[in-house]
Amino acid sequence: MDANCPIESTLALINGKWRILILKALAAGPVRYGALERRIAAISSKVLTQQLREMQADGLIERTIFPEIPPRVEYALSPMGAKLFKLIFQLRKWGLEENPSEEVHCSGCGDCKIAAPGKKA
Repeated sequence: MDANCPIESTLALINGKWRILILKALAAGPVRYGALERRIAAISSKVLTQQLREMQADGLIERTIFPEIPPRVEYALSPMGAKLFKLIFQLRKWGLEENPSEEVHCSGCGDCKIAAPGKKA
């Protein structure tokens, strides 16, 4: 990949099977690790942990540790991750409205509602 190409660098941020699903799961607000595991049932704990670390290093998500006993950890979209998810939301919109080759339906899970244009993410 050409590191100077903005399209390629953007695609590198969402590359892989799980990153878009993780962004979608975090779009509605901060989520604890266990809730992420339940929302993305097919992902293993090892892969989820790895993806969260990589996405945090890439600046897409933020990890907050609350000083409690036992410690509570929440994951949330960073401002950069929220902007990226707005782009993904536009892909969703296209898939629902403009795909003439087949009928497409949204599952209505509500996870992506926060990224609707005009709403704060």
